[in-house]
Amino acid sequence: MARYSLDVPAGYTGTLLVLGHGAGGDVDAVDLVAVRAAVLDAGAGVAMVTQPYRVAGARRPPAPARQLDAAWLAVVAELRRKVAVDSLVVGGRSSGARVACRTAVEAGADRILALAFPLHPPGRPEVTRADELRTGVPTLVLNGDRDAFGVPEPLPTVHVEVLPGETHALSKAPHLLAQLAVAFVTTAAISR
Repeated sequence: MARYSLDVPAGYTGTLLVLGHGAGGDVDAVDLVAVRAAVLDAGAGVAMVTQPYRVAGARRPPAPARQLDAAWLAVVAELRRKVAVDSLVVGGRSSGARVACRTAVEAGADRILALAFPLHPPGRPEVTRADELRTGVPTLVLNGDRDAFGVPEPLPTVHVEVLPGETHALSKAPHLLAQLAVAFVTTAAISR
């Protein structure tokens, strides 16, 4: 089973951000921690989701990816039972961003926050994952201009911010990343 932590601040606005980690990482990644802190300070709730393979101590996700999607959807459903959610924003970094995109419609998400979206495997731009961004759900992608996994192109419902000097880690300017993320997440409640 997936594990999650849920933080709901005093003065909770009804907006909940659910974040997932990258394939080989955990929820303590610099970008995720910065976004979590900024979003909580803005009055939104935040859930940090650890996928079952990481809970079990494995470093690599299982195949097929639908196992990750099922675990994610189960957590989102449980969170909806635990806390009143007026506006749901799903997201994550890298693999977590892909999971959020693939499941956003089924989860009933209002927005998607995709950090370091891995457009393609490094050195293999012909293996694109751009279709995963075509959800119809308003999406903010935050990628570095030096990301070996590529940078997606904007789409009608996908806004892409390219951060100068950042790699896939998104660790050089977490404060800037957090500012962009919190503006997007907190706008979700306003735009409904």
